Amino acid sequence: MKLKMMMLAALLAASSAQALEKGAPAPQFDLPGLDGAVKLAKLQGKVVYVDFWASWCGPCRQSFPWMNEMQARYGAKGLQIVGVNVDAKTDDARQFLAATPARFAIAFDPQGATPRSYGIKGMPSSVLIGPDGKVLMEHSGFREADRAELESRIQSALGGVK
Repeated sequence: MKLKMMMLAALLAASSAQALEKGAPAPQFDLPGLDGAVKLAKLQGKVVYVDFWASWCGPCRQSFPWMNEMQARYGAKGLQIVGVNVDAKTDDARQFLAATPARFAIAFDPQGATPRSYGIKGMPSSVLIGPDGKVLMEHSGFREADRAELESRIQSALGGVK
């Protein structure tokens, strides 16, 4: 686990990308996923919550039930959650998902190009993207105390839907 954390730290430190600013266009991605390709361009017109995660990340494990709940509650209202896994081995992610199921789209980026393009510095990190494809917010980490604020941001992005 320590080696995995050091590898991720090196990967993220090597990134020259800056964190995205609110209102900036979200970088496009086209990644292999559990159920076929996951393409941000195909989600245009939806509110997209992109969550960057890894199998060894404790807070990532805590965030999955909340993301499942958000997808169930707001999916029909225009929300799509996309979990982008950054494990070097997708088998590690698949083992995680067997124990902690995701009821939202899962994509794999073992080379880490997508988190680099988003300026991600740690796991988990999330980016909320509006229907116009622009960044609404970026958030690092996940704690129980974050739930209400993140849900409020999603509701706001969906036009005040509750």
